[in-house]
Amino acid sequence: MANRLIISLAIIFQIASTGDELRATELRGRIFDADTKTPLAARIYIEADDGRTYFAETTDPNGSAIAYKEQWVPMKESVDRHTTLSPHPFRTDVPPGRYTITIERGKEYRTLFRLLRVEEEPLDLEFPLHRWINMAARGWYSGETHVHRRISELENVQLAEDLNVTFPVTFWTTESTKAPDLEPSSLRSQGPSPHGPREDRGFNPITIDNTHVMIPRNTEYEIFKIGEEAHTLGAMFLLNHRSRFTQTAPPISAIAEQAHSEGAILDLDKHSWPWSMMLVPVAKIDLYELLNNSNWRTEFGFKNSPVEPAEYMNVYRTEEGEMTEASWIQFTLENYYTLLNCGFKLSPSAGTASGVHPVPLGFNRVYVHQPNGFSVDGWLQGLKEGRSFVTNGPMLMAKVNGREAGYQFSSNKPFSVEVSGLCVSNHAVDFIEIIQNGKIVGQMVPKSANELLDLYSTSFRKRVTFRESGWVIVRCQQEYPQGRLKFAHSAPWYVNIGNQPVRPRQEETDYLIGRLEYEIARNRGILSESALAEFETALAIYKEIAKRAKPNQKK
Repeated sequence: MANRLIISLAIIFQIASTGDELRATELRGRIFDADTKTPLAARIYIEADDGRTYFAETTDPNGSAIAYKEQWVPMKESVDRHTTLSPHPFRTDVPPGRYTITIERGKEYRTLFRLLRVEEEPLDLEFPLHRWINMAARGWYSGETHVHRRISELENVQLAEDLNVTFPVTFWTTESTKAPDLEPSSLRSQGPSPHGPREDRGFNPITIDNTHVMIPRNTEYEIFKIGEEAHTLGAMFLLNHRSRFTQTAPPISAIAEQAHSEGAILDLDKHSWPWSMMLVPVAKIDLYELLNNSNWRTEFGFKNSPVEPAEYMNVYRTEEGEMTEASWIQFTLENYYTLLNCGFKLSPSAGTASGVHPVPLGFNRVYVHQPNGFSVDGWLQGLKEGRSFVTNGPMLMAKVNGREAGYQFSSNKPFSVEVSGLCVSNHAVDFIEIIQNGKIVGQMVPKSANELLDLYSTSFRKRVTFRESGWVIVRCQQEYPQGRLKFAHSAPWYVNIGNQPVRPRQEETDYLIGRLEYEIARNRGILSESALAEFETALAIYKEIAKRAKPNQKK
């Protein structure tokens, strides 16, 4: 009832702001699967030609509708205003005029666009959504690891996005002197959420239905303040832990050790935080967000990074020195490959920070393979072990020698593997690439298998030979109008040759050592000795790895 009241008030405000209160026209509609005619939960955008946006409300006593309005403060273009609807009829009031209605449901249905001329007579509308792929039928189930939506919202929103698993942030801190709480003290001045405070519902999964669950106890350490001084370290997530953490950070290693002892999974958040390269070896991070909360549905917003990418990463900068969306993706991937080359086995994850950032829940998601059907424990294990791929668009299903991603092969001599799989999308894919130890060893430009139906399906097969230990992944990318990019990326397969560790290039270890040396200097006199010692420990680890580094390859 509270959600419906909030939506109604939002609609009244939108109508009142137009000056056309007396001329408001009612729109009524229902959303359903075009093939089965089954009602569907979905996300809807209602936008007038003048740019004004409107929200919807449910017309069923058993239904729900949740309005979402987030804007990235520095950029007026970076805003996302939508309503997530339960699978029930909906309505809204709008002044006469021309409107664009956009309806989406996760990643597996085609986006529906409808242009409308609204006069003074009420309209009854039907919106059939067309599914272009059914990943659950193929044994793949999706999730997101960086969620700032309230648990009270998630039954509605998860089903509208067909997102199988979420990890809503329960406890959060942004200050070194504050333990994680249901609401960080630094954010309380922003006022209460319309959906109420965060809740601690314990650690047992909350079931929405047989294939949609919430993992309810998760903690974010996101440090922007040391003592009374503004000083950024960054963020990390403890996912699915048992007890409430009362420790402050930094230091972080004891917190990470306890979290792992409770069966938690540790997610790095972004690689570009100042403390991230310390966290990987010291906190023994499990997950790396290849698709993170800098990848949005709306205008790209993060044009600068707290840390600089290495020269060898070839990250493009504009004349103004800013990053583009392509730059950010390149930096994210190259940093990941650098860590893999250093021997860290990090499985990919995906997050949006929906609830804080202007992006729908699950716009970035990780798919975990469960060929025998969905189970919570199996999904969590598959996420940690990397039987997965991440995507914000295309679907990428690959195997190496018939094995799932995350598998490790061993041999005492050079070893060849066959990388094979399928890339499927409802938008043309520009390329599919196979990456071995950070270098492209195979590339193909897909051809449409059924362009008339706007379904693009490409199978691929490539032999890759390992003469030294390493890893291999598959990735694909597609470019949309206005230059927007979407991609999918598998987790790695690992190959151990002669029981020898993978060897990074010298430029890679030089970069990591340089980052740690810079952070030690930046944090000296600010962090405690025990916190600073963690950076020293990480530096020593990278220096030890550097002893096995191989010379840089000539360009």
